[in-house]
Amino acid sequence: MFTHDGARAHILVFPYPAQGHMLPLLDLTHQLALSNLSITIVITPKNLHTLTPLLTVHPDIQTLVLPFPSHPSIPDGVENVKDLGNAGNISIINALGKLFDPITHWFHSHPNPPVAILSDFFLGWTVRLAHHLNIVRIAFFSSGSFLVAVSEYLWNHLDEIESGTAIQLHKLPGSPIFKEEHLPTLVRLYKRDDPQWEFVKEVYVANFLSWGCVFNSSDALEGMYLDYLKTAMGHNRVFGVGPLSLVGPNLTRGNNPDLDPNAHIFKWLDECPDGSVVYVCFGSQKVLNQEQTEALAIGLERSGTRFLWAGAESVPDSAELGRIISESFSECAEVKIKAKETKEKALAAVKSGGSSNRELDKLVQELRRLHHVK
Repeated sequence: MFTHDGARAHILVFPYPAQGHMLPLLDLTHQLALSNLSITIVITPKNLHTLTPLLTVHPDIQTLVLPFPSHPSIPDGVENVKDLGNAGNISIINALGKLFDPITHWFHSHPNPPVAILSDFFLGWTVRLAHHLNIVRIAFFSSGSFLVAVSEYLWNHLDEIESGTAIQLHKLPGSPIFKEEHLPTLVRLYKRDDPQWEFVKEVYVANFLSWGCVFNSSDALEGMYLDYLKTAMGHNRVFGVGPLSLVGPNLTRGNNPDLDPNAHIFKWLDECPDGSVVYVCFGSQKVLNQEQTEALAIGLERSGTRFLWAGAESVPDSAELGRIISESFSECAEVKIKAKETKEKALAAVKSGGSSNRELDKLVQELRRLHHVK
């Protein structure tokens, strides 16, 4: 049941069903709920459980539970990328595009419909949905602005990509050069004239037609690329509000370790000698096999570095990677100094008065303004 609440701006939040996408957006949703915004989250049945920590803290958040659309490449009952692997993104992106009509029907039946859609960057078709509903769409990017700046350039300059040839991104700060194998996966695998891939291209390009963009990053860490995107989009509604993991709902539970799923990790880190941990991650879909994990761990331990975690589908040569990381931390104190400086910048950004905290306040004020002028 929905109740009319004309005093608060209503926001429709639409996460993409993959861990690395969904969790940061839910952390942001937590912050928006603390700012007294009315929120509805679009979710499919088998992803509903991921909202439990957030809904426990904010029971007034509503959910719009819609059946996961069918797709020939997605088995029945599968609703999350973790069950398909990274290759499943193309099918899931296309499948979720079929929720256009169900969301439209819900919108028109709501007594206090949302003034904005805040959706993941893999859901760029919601720009078209927002235009259809006469509201605004805000793109959420779970990654940093550098990757997004690179992708924005490439999707709009696909003809410059030639097999085996390095490409220079002239418009970006520093004009970086990338070999083809180092380009973002979706751009590198794009198949022209394939309907599913053309939809993916449409989705990504549409992000930069959004009313605004929110990044899980901060001005202190990536200011030059956030500025570049403001120029590319032609407006200043580009908000760096991260790192969002530092302001999520798990940090508002009274420091009760029984309520924090990460408590055992922090305890382990507290017991480690200063500077002895390296966090290694290769995506978020699958863990390394035992042989790969052991090879990487051995390489790190040779330098006295403790191995925390690694994930994803594959590492070309785990032993070699371990050796390189080990050498970098054994011989290059500058790496540790830089890591510490980055940590301090990230912590400062999300504190009261920090750059990310200020940007979050600006975002909330913009959403409230939309409510008052509707």
